[in-house]
Amino acid sequence: MKKWYAVIGDPIAHSLSPFMHDTWFEEHGIDAAYIPIHVEPSQLEKSFEAMKTLSISGFNITLPHKQSIVPFLHKLEESAMQMNTVNTVHYDGKKFVGSNTDGDGFVQSMLVHQVDKTKKVLLIGAGGAARGIALALKRAGFTDITVTNRTFRRAEELAAEIGGSSVTLTESEERLAEFGVLIQTTSVGLATGEALPISLDRVQAGTIAADIIYNPLETPFLKKAEEKNCVTLNGVGMFVYQGAIAFEKWTGIQPDTEKMIQLITEKLGGTYVNN
Repeated sequence: MKKWYAVIGDPIAHSLSPFMHDTWFEEHGIDAAYIPIHVEPSQLEKSFEAMKTLSISGFNITLPHKQSIVPFLHKLEESAMQMNTVNTVHYDGKKFVGSNTDGDGFVQSMLVHQVDKTKKVLLIGAGGAARGIALALKRAGFTDITVTNRTFRRAEELAAEIGGSSVTLTESEERLAEFGVLIQTTSVGLATGEALPISLDRVQAGTIAADIIYNPLETPFLKKAEEKNCVTLNGVGMFVYQGAIAFEKWTGIQPDTEKMIQLITEKLGGTYVNN
């Protein structure tokens, strides 16, 4: 019987996950389909029950359901338990199991570029995405992580959880030259305009500046970092690697991530450069 998978969210029409997974299914000769499903928050439980009834094999979750889905699942993997958020669900034959591949996907996108784990990291933001990335960085062996956030209390809480340190936005700007890696996790950059989460006036040339946003490919943060001669990394790698981890959970197959990064980059109007 043909298997089917999905991504649920509100909104969902913008998602490139169907393109990515359907391409991988075709490449590996897997008789399966992946569809986007628009699910409003009030319909989440009913939608999940309907998907189970229709024998879904696995699905991804995007905003605003990453936390709301948790009570409906039978089991959580450690990554999802730590974060209390889920972006990937697979069916193990008996239970629907939730995991979170976002943080590990981001770290993989960093390690492919051979980022030195001893560099001082400044994590900008303290929301769900930042938490997943912080925990994944710690698991991967990054030893010096500082968190900054508009609401300083949240930065303090996340820093305490990972054994890192916290600074205010103003302090982060003043001390920016200390950091070898900047990771932008806030929603600044999705909106129109040239808004930045922090000033990059004091950033050192050669600093690695990463943004988890993949559309647009070049956010105002990355544009300014490039002007300052930083090494920039957009969110396409994170998007593809988190998807690849999900694909492997569903099929047992590791897909071609480099080729997919190229396809997604070109689909978004960019030019792929093999590093």
